[in-house]
Amino acid sequence: MCAQSQLTATLLTSIVAAVFGSLQIGYHTGNVNAPARIIEEFFNMTWRSRHNESMPDHSLTFLWSLSVSIKDFGALLGSLGVKGLADSFGRRNSILIVNVLSIVSACLMSASKSLESFEVLIMGRLIFGLFCGLAMSLNPLYIQGVSPTNLRGAFATLNQVSFASGILLGMVVGLETALGTEESWAIMLSLSLIPAVLQYLTLPFCPESPRYLLINQGKEEQAERALQRLRGNPDTVLQEIQEMKEEATHSQSSVTIREFLTKKRYRQPIKLVLIINLGSQLSGFNAIINYSTKMFAKSKFDEAKYLTLGVGAVNVAFTIVAFFLVERAGRRKLLLTGFLSLALCNMLMTVTDSILHIVPDVRNLHVFVVFCLISAYEVGPGPISWFIAAELFDQSARPMAMAFTSMLNWGGKFLLALLFPPLLKLCGPYVYLLFMTIAIVSFTYTMFRLPETRGRTFEDIAAEFRGAEGIPLHNKTTFNTFST
Repeated sequence: MCAQSQLTATLLTSIVAAVFGSLQIGYHTGNVNAPARIIEEFFNMTWRSRHNESMPDHSLTFLWSLSVSIKDFGALLGSLGVKGLADSFGRRNSILIVNVLSIVSACLMSASKSLESFEVLIMGRLIFGLFCGLAMSLNPLYIQGVSPTNLRGAFATLNQVSFASGILLGMVVGLETALGTEESWAIMLSLSLIPAVLQYLTLPFCPESPRYLLINQGKEEQAERALQRLRGNPDTVLQEIQEMKEEATHSQSSVTIREFLTKKRYRQPIKLVLIINLGSQLSGFNAIINYSTKMFAKSKFDEAKYLTLGVGAVNVAFTIVAFFLVERAGRRKLLLTGFLSLALCNMLMTVTDSILHIVPDVRNLHVFVVFCLISAYEVGPGPISWFIAAELFDQSARPMAMAFTSMLNWGGKFLLALLFPPLLKLCGPYVYLLFMTIAIVSFTYTMFRLPETRGRTFEDIAAEFRGAEGIPLHNKTTFNTFST
């Protein structure tokens, strides 16, 4: 196992430069809720200028829903390109390439007002979705490729911290007291250009992932130079190079989709990634993020939008908590705690929402449960679901695993955005029991099948899963991954 590595300026710069991408994604996730009415009126005015009549209400509702959800659909499509980009151009260069999509989309969205075209706004959201699907997979790939073993989970969690911070920033900027006004909403949509430009000013000067250089490209000297810049300690560099060489001896140069789906060593990791990611995205968190303002308004709170800011603040606070806990408590404990807490919170959501019209005073408890649900998600399932695949798969399968992760995450978000309103109408408060069931299933499977990956090298973890092709192995926590 690698020695404990110290934080260097190059390593810190590399991580910060990478997470500028997730900051942009969070920003455009949080900035559309508050000014929704104003942008809908822009749609209506554009239609009226063309057809001399107002847009029918059902058409306006559909068009706005399409504008919001098309980002998630674009992200689904973008996920398909992760492996090709990451293997062909490298982790760092791929991030720089896809950042172009963010810049183009921000320009289109902000120009839609002056062009008097809601189609341009929708196209901008679609292109930004492509960026989301690519960047949220490429970022963890790069971050874990440059991070030392003892800091790998914490730095990967910073991707979620940046994402959550972007959501909160978008919520604040989208308020009418800020830029969420009829005059300024187009400017609001352009502000993601700032972190996009900052990424181009910093990331090109950071090293490529040493793992990619050595294992994928066979460039040992370049990998050593990159590691020397990242670690600053020659002994640590030699130790990590040796560990990479050991992993390379058990890795193919690349893995096809057929091999990814059929090889025994990948079957258990695929099941784990599937359960953890769908359990995370379909646990109720995204329903709260998307519809919290309406939930609080239903509870008769006069300033529901400010309680929504509270949701954003709690979201950021507990991603920071996860950052400090992930290398202390470990991935497995945080996931189990998170899924169990989500199940409990969803049960309480059903109870409080059911009696809200009978006992109005329960609304304060209802808000508290919402905040608890957000914290349960971000302390474990939220950040860990995005990077756990990068730890469970070997180097050759890692890009495809991250593409799979991205598809599951964005697909779950898109599915929930599409189905939650009709499910809420059909089931009422009992819809949260569905989320509770999903959280319990995820908890159970994680408890019996997920090994702890904290503090273990990639080769150590990969060797355990290679045991699926031979003798069942036990990891260092005496947990049997492949119990018979």
